[in-house]
Amino acid sequence: DAVVLIGHGAPATDCPPQFVGELMSLEWRANSSGRAEPLRRRAAELDAAIRDWPRHAGNDPYKAGLEQVAAALKPMLPTDLVAIGYNEFCRPTIAEAIDQVVRQGATRVFVIPSMLTPGGLHAERDIPQALDAVRRAHPDVVIEYLWPFDVTQVAALLASHVSAAISTRGAPPHG
Repeated sequence: DAVVLIGHGAPATDCPPQFVGELMSLEWRANSSGRAEPLRRRAAELDAAIRDWPRHAGNDPYKAGLEQVAAALKPMLPTDLVAIGYNEFCRPTIAEAIDQVVRQGATRVFVIPSMLTPGGLHAERDIPQALDAVRRAHPDVVIEYLWPFDVTQVAALLASHVSAAISTRGAPPHG
């Protein structure tokens, strides 16, 4: 068994912002154009340039933060095979992360997004579409998408965080 934690991903802060702007424009135009192939090729080039941009904690605090979550999560799991994948802007992609754990011997992969709330396009549309393609590439591997989360459990996590803050800092003064 393996676990792949999926994060949104963010461009590195020193990646040229025009790369991201052009990529977003091309993706939108490709989806609404009859001549989409040249647009998709350029979008793929920009996507690769953004994802391959050199990363470190100083220029990609989101990636560093997700890596901290994965490191804290790993000892709580019944498997040592844990990888991180990103929906956009960063490597490894979702497919690359799953390929990694499959190469390490995983025959069952649990995919869990860091996006906690329902209603988001990435968790509800983009990640499932990416997983469909990965399933076709690995027909002998069981890939389970562990989403959506129980909103009561998400609320309990948030309430616990608030309760800890109140107990640490004391109750707020009354009116």
